[in-house]
Amino acid sequence: SSASTAITCFTRGLDLRKGTEDVLCPANCPLWQFYVFGDGVYASLSSVCGAAIHSGVITNTGGAVRVQTLPGQENYPAVNANGIQSQVLSRWASSFSVTAGTKSTALEAVGRLVSTARPSTGKRPKKTIVKKAGNKDCKADIAFLIDGSYNIGQRRFNLQKNFVGKVAVMLGIGTEGPHVGVVQASEHPKIEFYLKNFTAAKEVLFAIKELGFRGGNSNTGKALKYTAQKFFSLENGARKGIPKIIVVFLDGWPSDDLEEAGIVAREFGVNVFIVSVAKPTTEELGMVQDIGFVDKAVCRNNGFFSYQMPTWFGTTKYVKPLVQKLCSHEQMLCSKTCYNSINIGFLIDGSSSIGESNFRLMLDFVSNVAKAFEISDIGSKVAAVQFTYDQRTEFGFTDHVTKEKVLSAIRNISYMNGGTATGNAISFTTRNVFGPVKDGPNKNFLIVLTDGQSYDDVRGPAAAAQKAGITVFSVGIAWAPLDDLKDMASEPRESHTFFTREFTGLEQMVPDIIRSICKDFLDSKQ
Repeated sequence: SSASTAITCFTRGLDLRKGTEDVLCPANCPLWQFYVFGDGVYASLSSVCGAAIHSGVITNTGGAVRVQTLPGQENYPAVNANGIQSQVLSRWASSFSVTAGTKSTALEAVGRLVSTARPSTGKRPKKTIVKKAGNKDCKADIAFLIDGSYNIGQRRFNLQKNFVGKVAVMLGIGTEGPHVGVVQASEHPKIEFYLKNFTAAKEVLFAIKELGFRGGNSNTGKALKYTAQKFFSLENGARKGIPKIIVVFLDGWPSDDLEEAGIVAREFGVNVFIVSVAKPTTEELGMVQDIGFVDKAVCRNNGFFSYQMPTWFGTTKYVKPLVQKLCSHEQMLCSKTCYNSINIGFLIDGSSSIGESNFRLMLDFVSNVAKAFEISDIGSKVAAVQFTYDQRTEFGFTDHVTKEKVLSAIRNISYMNGGTATGNAISFTTRNVFGPVKDGPNKNFLIVLTDGQSYDDVRGPAAAAQKAGITVFSVGIAWAPLDDLKDMASEPRESHTFFTREFTGLEQMVPDIIRSICKDFLDSKQ
């Protein structure tokens, strides 16, 4: 048989040119650096040696492998095997399988740095892609939601792919720069590849080039909602604190409603851009459910998030202006949501009328509200103060910066037992807990929990707290007087005052409190 070719750890199936090829994998390849897609049958984008170790054909000591080229598949599953976690990939043009090869020559692959598996043809060999940091000034996680409907057709679909590829290259994709993925909108949305799959422009370009046209109705609203909800998870490569962006490409008009999808995207902290190409004709306008669909879908109706191109031909001049928009970090107004951009201080009554078991129900309420928010060093923060006649800071906004630690700290609060001086407690919390964060980026909320009449004035301290930019919610239980609760609450008082006769009723209030906080947050951003 012919001599085996020594390859590198990172030679991919697509670098090989024969239908069947014998190769030699080197020893000591770094397992964590392998890109492998599939199980048994691997996408040709996969590392050959990585696939061979994953399938058990060789170990990390290297060895001979026979590679067989196979047709492309619709789906490549993610499986953890032999120290390598393979990744999911939707539809790829070609595949390969690996079996044990025979070492027919004395060629030793260990330590040999050969840039490609291709036999010498006199041409310069193709180099393995080196991961670059990318454009560090353009930090963004971007989903390109491309139009794959019958509206656009195969020819314009290919022109669309070319444009998206040019945008991807100019963005400066890299490990520390923008990351991109692609979702295709048609009858049913399909995630073609995730943010985590590729961090080099060449890989992304190749992946875009390989995308197949799906056809069907342009259910853009359905695809936008799906992308906002499913695409940007940490498991799929979304990064904390990096703006999330969906760029929707629309040829003509959507065949479903975009307004609800736009609302969902904003709730998830996603900045929606719409790139519309070839506006609907006069005849087609009659088929459009809502001719103001662009304004209702984008992050903000301020002109920044909508982008128009007259045709898919000659689009090169439109690449740079779009890239500049996508890299304008400070303009991403929808990145901040009520879930990731607020400080919530809980002021908890520890008076003797409550009792230990009811105090635990109050702490359950505090935990359930806190649980809804994205608590982190760059996200939302939580603090707690307990009061009787005295005040005790249980923990401040910077003491715990993960949700787990905050919830643990709430569970560990011990019951003080004493009188009720709510006004003093509000003043203490405004000064000592909110004071250090008053100039920070997050919006401030105070939730006062009490079961009775305060021995001091509450109106003055609550007014001072509100003047300091703190939105106050009052939550009364049992004997708490409604007048006191309303005096403490922010305007409009009806929507910031809550009351339950029993401590067990606190649990039912949680969704309403969260909804009210989010409404206040959104109203403050208009």
